[in-house]
Amino acid sequence: MKNVTLLGAGLVGSLLAVYMRRRGYAVDIYERRPDLRKADAYGGRSINLALSDRGFRALEKVGLADEVRSVGIPMYGRMMHDEKGQLSYQAYGKEGQAIYSVSRGGLNFKMMDLAENEGVRIHFNMRSTEVDLDEKIVHFEKGDTRQKMSVPYELLFGSDGAFSALRGSFQKRDRFDYSQDYLSAGYKELTIPAGPGGTFRMEKNALHIWPRGSYMMIALPNPDGSFTCTLFFPFDGPDSFASLKTREDVAGFFNRTMPDAVALMPTLLDDYFNNPTSSLVTVKCSPWIHENHSALIGDAAHAIVPFYGQGMNCGFEDVFVLDELINQYGEDWSQILPAYQQSRKPDGDAIADLAKANFIEMRDKVADADFLLRKKIESKIYQLYPEKWIPLYTMVTFSPDIRYAEALRLGQVQDRIMDEVMARPDIRLNWEDAATTTFIHNLMTHYDKN
Repeated sequence: MKNVTLLGAGLVGSLLAVYMRRRGYAVDIYERRPDLRKADAYGGRSINLALSDRGFRALEKVGLADEVRSVGIPMYGRMMHDEKGQLSYQAYGKEGQAIYSVSRGGLNFKMMDLAENEGVRIHFNMRSTEVDLDEKIVHFEKGDTRQKMSVPYELLFGSDGAFSALRGSFQKRDRFDYSQDYLSAGYKELTIPAGPGGTFRMEKNALHIWPRGSYMMIALPNPDGSFTCTLFFPFDGPDSFASLKTREDVAGFFNRTMPDAVALMPTLLDDYFNNPTSSLVTVKCSPWIHENHSALIGDAAHAIVPFYGQGMNCGFEDVFVLDELINQYGEDWSQILPAYQQSRKPDGDAIADLAKANFIEMRDKVADADFLLRKKIESKIYQLYPEKWIPLYTMVTFSPDIRYAEALRLGQVQDRIMDEVMARPDIRLNWEDAATTTFIHNLMTHYDKN
């Protein structure tokens, strides 16, 4: 096989196209939307992306890591804003460890430019209506003319997102497992504009969170001094998208719950009513492949909610792992694709579960005194026993050699240990005592043996 067809020119599709082109494949991408570089296709819908070590490792292979790092903004920790506007800070990892705020659109444009420079052909306005897996033909409708087209393929990847056309064809086959799970909350993009001269009006190198129990808002910095804010909010209920019907409702809600943010958001009301409300879905499915000629990758295989900042990083890691398997098996796709599925399916499921759990942590717990103490104790354990205890966030975000599934397993063990530690009498007073350290060491030894 020397011809690769991709459905979807998003981040993962564009990266995979570059990888495959550099291996000598002829690569065609069919994208249902118009050329994003010529239209504001992301306006009001894009959550800024948090690029971390797994994603950078995949970009490194195509020489983009340093360039993307140079235009991203490092965020070294979370900055929490309480109802009175008081701030508290939690570092993400060790000194110098950061996740990078990057523009989804800006990175996608760069990836498509690179793909075309490598010789990839991108066909825009091409909506896939059906994939005939038996005949190995993709049927399209050209968006601007409604013209019907059929394209044969040798090797096909569905990198076309959470509502993948290729996955839709997989679903029509026997014994295909599929589940989708929508959160009761959706999201809406808002903006904090730059200050005079492009200055940042809040701490630049942090991800800002307004945690409020059943909802939250986050803000990620942009190079122009602005912050892209995302309100994660229930669809229904007392404080919800359904309950905020008028400009007065919205103004009253934000002034009551996030007054320090309101002071920085002159376009709040216009943004709220002009920008769409979008849903958040988790998709799990199996199998990801069909025979030796078609496979799902990225969100098409494992759409996840954005609360671990790992959606793009996981998709990029899919590409990285696939490339490693090509090295291992040569051009034998009858071995590559099953190995890809066997390797990545458990990790896709694991990061989906971790992302949903992190929503609860960010929304409910980051401002809780017991939670903050728990994190302090975990940090101390990490310092004392770095070879035995790596915090879950560090494993997921800064440790690409630890698989997501293994991070989930180890994190569950750590949770059991910490539950016992936090149940100790007067733990708030004696958490730094030698007796507590000995207790923790004994627990770790016990769980190691079991």
